[in-house]
Amino acid sequence: MARAILRVSPNTIRQIKGGTLPKGDPLAVAKVAAIQAAKNTSQIIPYCHPLPVDFVGVKFQLDEDRIEIEVKVKAIYKTGVEMEALTAASVAALTIYDMAKMIDDLMEIESITLLSKTGGKSDYAPPPADGKVLKAAVVVLSDSVAAGNSEDSSGKYIAGELLVRGFELTEFLVLPDDEAEIVPAVRRICDDLQVNLLITTGGTGIGPRDNTPDALKGLIEKELPGVVEAIRDYSQNRNSFSMLSRSVAGVRDKTIIVSLPGSLGAAQDGMTVLFPAINHAFKMLEGEGHSHKKKGINHEHQ
Repeated sequence: MARAILRVSPNTIRQIKGGTLPKGDPLAVAKVAAIQAAKNTSQIIPYCHPLPVDFVGVKFQLDEDRIEIEVKVKAIYKTGVEMEALTAASVAALTIYDMAKMIDDLMEIESITLLSKTGGKSDYAPPPADGKVLKAAVVVLSDSVAAGNSEDSSGKYIAGELLVRGFELTEFLVLPDDEAEIVPAVRRICDDLQVNLLITTGGTGIGPRDNTPDALKGLIEKELPGVVEAIRDYSQNRNSFSMLSRSVAGVRDKTIIVSLPGSLGAAQDGMTVLFPAINHAFKMLEGEGHSHKKKGINHEHQ
């Protein structure tokens, strides 16, 4: 929700209400302009991404010497639409300005304000704010890295991202992609260290030494197929080979386990998808249920 306020003369208000402006009704034109602006914000603001806009609503309120423009924009996408709403409100104000400037030399766009925003990263629950620090572990599964023949990049990236997100990194481990080594290591990390999140990287393909999914499936008590579906869907748009990934995700007791491919790009995609949405799972594991309440709205996750 965004709002623009255009300061005008009382005579301009009278002519708009009376339909006597030389260029016609500016409100109808401004509404169309706002809708077009919301849909084309990425062409106006360089760092905005193209996205599918599902709804644009525009309302006008005419007072004695000002016009208040309120714009609501809705979308289902990986980023918020506050810039679309702000741009739409701005363009609506400019459209009215353009159509009334011939009779009002003192018009002024007084303010453009973001009124509210729901959805997106800011609406997801962060890690617990009760002083409890979530614990995480990263396991790199690669024969070549374990043998010292190649450098790890994905594991270090994941570890760095976890630290930035406030996790305590309890363990960082490099192992060959051997089920006999993976299974006891994962059991120890989940059962003894009791970390909240375990992320593995590597060994998720279809090669003869890609054993990670097979090892983890026997340890996972509750599968989280939606997690890997979301990661694969996101990655597929960037790398067509992502469909060959056999990554798995699930829960063992109160540890969330997620396996990511071994490439740096795949790890970056995976972490982008996981956060911040995965934070809600930690609360669910503590028995806090599915409802997410914010700003008087109760969203039931199904």
